[in-house]
Amino acid sequence: MAIATNLGFSRIGPNRELKKAVETYWAGKSSPEDLLKSAAAIRKANWQIQADAGIEHIPSGDFSFYDHVVDTAFDFDLIPQRFRNEAPENDLDLYFLMARGLAGGRQTQALEMTKWFDTNYHYLVPEIERGQAFHLARNRSVEQFKEAAQLGYAARPVILGPLSLLLLSKSTYTSDSLNLLDRALAAYEELLQRLSAAGANWVQIDEPVLVLDLNRETIQRELPRCYERLAASTPGIRILLATYFGSLKETLDVALRLPVGGLHLDLVRGRDQFEEALRVAPPSLTLSLGLIDGRSIWKSNLTRALELAEKAADAISSDRIMIAPSCSLLHVPVDLAEEDALPSEVREWLAFGRQKLEEVSLITKALNHGRQAVSDQLDQNARSLALRGSSHLIFNSAVRARVAAIAPSDLSRKSRYAVRKKEQEAALHLPPLPTTTIGSFPQTEQLRRERLRARNGVIGQAAYEGFLKKEIEYAIRQQEEIGLDVLVHGEAERSDMVEYFGELLQGFAFTKNGWVQSYGSRCVKPPIIYGDVSRKSPMTVDWWRFAQSLTARPVKGMLTGPVTILQWSFVRDDQPRRDTCLQLALAIRDEVLDLERAGCKIIQIDEPALREGLPLRGVDAPGYLSWAVDSFKLATTGVQDGTQIHTHMCYANFNDIIEAIAAMDADVISLESARSRMELLQAFVRSRYPNDLGPGVYDIHSPRIPEEGEIKGLLRRALEVIPTEQLWVNPDCGLKTRRWEEVSPALKNMVAAARSLRSVQPWSTNRT
Repeated sequence: MAIATNLGFSRIGPNRELKKAVETYWAGKSSPEDLLKSAAAIRKANWQIQADAGIEHIPSGDFSFYDHVVDTAFDFDLIPQRFRNEAPENDLDLYFLMARGLAGGRQTQALEMTKWFDTNYHYLVPEIERGQAFHLARNRSVEQFKEAAQLGYAARPVILGPLSLLLLSKSTYTSDSLNLLDRALAAYEELLQRLSAAGANWVQIDEPVLVLDLNRETIQRELPRCYERLAASTPGIRILLATYFGSLKETLDVALRLPVGGLHLDLVRGRDQFEEALRVAPPSLTLSLGLIDGRSIWKSNLTRALELAEKAADAISSDRIMIAPSCSLLHVPVDLAEEDALPSEVREWLAFGRQKLEEVSLITKALNHGRQAVSDQLDQNARSLALRGSSHLIFNSAVRARVAAIAPSDLSRKSRYAVRKKEQEAALHLPPLPTTTIGSFPQTEQLRRERLRARNGVIGQAAYEGFLKKEIEYAIRQQEEIGLDVLVHGEAERSDMVEYFGELLQGFAFTKNGWVQSYGSRCVKPPIIYGDVSRKSPMTVDWWRFAQSLTARPVKGMLTGPVTILQWSFVRDDQPRRDTCLQLALAIRDEVLDLERAGCKIIQIDEPALREGLPLRGVDAPGYLSWAVDSFKLATTGVQDGTQIHTHMCYANFNDIIEAIAAMDADVISLESARSRMELLQAFVRSRYPNDLGPGVYDIHSPRIPEEGEIKGLLRRALEVIPTEQLWVNPDCGLKTRRWEEVSPALKNMVAAARSLRSVQPWSTNRT
């Protein structure tokens, strides 16, 4: 019989219980015991949800207080010395010190953060220092497996694999982290032996790096060596090697011949590997078929998925098959059941985490007992898909005609950058090293409370807008007092940089509780793009006009770019993503031109998700970058030369898209670089990036306040490679998640550092 299984589940809880628990602990309002108790309750609820859905292999160890990658590093004692030097009182505080840079009264520079493959989930980058030893210092995986067993759940432990751990880490002394594989394997062997002693029969080892462009010779050598050693160390355990987010391609033949019990294949994003897997898989190997899209909120085509499952059963027999989501359900909301405010027609098209599990179980049941056992559900699914395909909500002929009419002239500025820069300098009169922020300011408890009261009708719209204007005025006055050169209005009216715009555009729907984890306790509620997109009316002009009326200093117009709105939404899957992105770009273009007509001289269109959307395989990158860059240019190039266009990017490796960034032709780009201490700048130096740059000098994801000297040091490092006339000074990212008590002194130190360096002569203008 085929087995219904799951690779991982949302760890935040149906109502963001994890966020509330960890933030209460960080605030010193609860004990370690309280936090551990809350975590246990979330895990228990998750296991029960999966058991109720009919999942037989339920994952354990997929829970994390912050991030599963740093969990693995922490368990194996990969703790950089700067954290050990602070010596927090307990393991929880040591863990959170690594994640946040502040815990238990200690502070230091946190671990770097970057995107988890091509998702909007951020992982913490483990650091491996010279002489690093790998040993099993903590038993998190074993403890959670035992915890599940005591509650009556026969769980399958999940651990991040040794190849992925090493290749996703950052070494301070070697360029080839796989040189450390033997050290790592010894620790993994010990972990597997402890899991075996605890009673585990299967262990899921995740190796998502295998879908990347890796050195084939190295992988074909190290992959078999790695798993031959792990399999031999614990004969009583069957390893499920889990890959996802794409196809194994040239690595598939090697993976199919490993001495493991099972291999999980993502057949949503890696459908091309299906036939070869059936043909080559040895009789001893179980195939886990990722047939349900673990990153999509749309209902699956169950008949199509079942056809693949049946084909597999005919080829290798059903008792060697597991039915699963394509990847962990970390990337979708927990449950659709409470979303009664969604338009009923749109709601009928959706499936969240709990519903994905039911789809997995349904396919498994049909495979084991025949289609007649689930015929009603299959018929209902087919009707739902057909109704969606013909719905009047989806199509807008005017929008489609406008996209079809896009011309090459719509994708370029009127003059080259050097000409524009002179006109902008004459209009703006900014000092060297101009200071600014990325856009948002703290979303205080009072602000969130008033927003909720307005949404619930407790206060009227006029009263709410009056409150927002006071918040904007406060942000302007604070920035003037701090001494920033270019101001922002602070985005008090926006709960989220994507949701806000979606609420003002046609073609979007919104959930009440559709939260997914972005990093740590930070959760986002992506809007749903279900139809053609267009702008109803100006979205930001009045707020900008009010803010600018309060000050003589320039206030930036703040917009979210089309690629980021696309990436950070749940996007319709019935047309190419390119087409949806161009529709978004036209809507943002209209807003940009309205801001310019209102007198706005600096307009920032943020694209932090541009790198995130890059395909994992290099061969697919040019096509994506072409339409992504075109979308940004379509949104921005209609302005006059004197209007300065900014963009912002963060938490990504820019080396492989630097040419595309240059092609965007933004006048100024700001980017995250404080956690890496300006390492990211090397990509811009090597490419001789021609326009202005604002490398972040203040890590906003940590609550610690950087000193003036620390910021000055980062700026000096930047000035070694960036001409003064190209350099801006700004934080890494927006400040909405921080408190004013942290933000104000940090920005004062930033401004003081910039002013101090302005007085130093001569300026360093040589690139190295």
